[in-house]
Amino acid sequence: MPQPIGLIAAIAEEHDRLGDAFREDAVTEIAGRRFRAGTLDGRPVVAVRGGIGKVNAAMTATLLVHGFGCRALVFAGIAGGLDPSLNVGDVVIGERIVCHDYGAVIDGTLQVFQPGAPPVRAAPRSYGYDLPPDLTDALRAALADAPLPPLDARVTGGAPRTPRIVFGTILTGDAVINCAATRTRLHAEHGGHAVEMEGAAVAQVAKRFGVPAVVVRALSDLAGAGRPEDFTAFLGETAEVAAVVVRRVLTAL
Repeated sequence: MPQPIGLIAAIAEEHDRLGDAFREDAVTEIAGRRFRAGTLDGRPVVAVRGGIGKVNAAMTATLLVHGFGCRALVFAGIAGGLDPSLNVGDVVIGERIVCHDYGAVIDGTLQVFQPGAPPVRAAPRSYGYDLPPDLTDALRAALADAPLPPLDARVTGGAPRTPRIVFGTILTGDAVINCAATRTRLHAEHGGHAVEMEGAAVAQVAKRFGVPAVVVRALSDLAGAGRPEDFTAFLGETAEVAAVVVRRVLTAL
């Protein structure tokens, strides 16, 4: 039996979008999480709703690799947009993942360090988790003709359109970003395309275990451009887009 791929989502709306393509064979409950072993489009997977935030994500990722023998991890769901050229419904594949809230506050400014490294001036300032070039190429090929569901006018705010898939930088932190100034700063300082609350923790665990991790994020809102609860307005449509992308991602792993 081939080793499975671990599929993680943070919340129910994301996790449930796998639909009929997922066939469940067994369920194991650990630490309040339901690990659903089965197949997705015929490929062995273990799917789990991991919960919100970096601690939940790290715990879930560790259990998938160490407890279920997963050979790769895919985290999929929604995120806030940082890049002004992107719109609600567009999908960002994390070519680079950055934990934007780990580091040291020096002279009133947070200086980001690699998670786990001593956040002191003398420590190396390189940070972030990058996809291997060969995996990036395989993902680009797999997603080149992905049939994404069109977004209606209610979501786009204008004419219906098909969402885009871009490879870029995803930022992770343990706070919802609903601040235009912070959105602008994060985009400028880190080249961020999207911001969320779990991806870097999954990438950190995956690196320790020597397995690949792919983070897929569909933009449900534009961080700082609305009320904190506005992301729920288009949650169903954007989570559906992310689920379609995940099924293609599996073909490259």
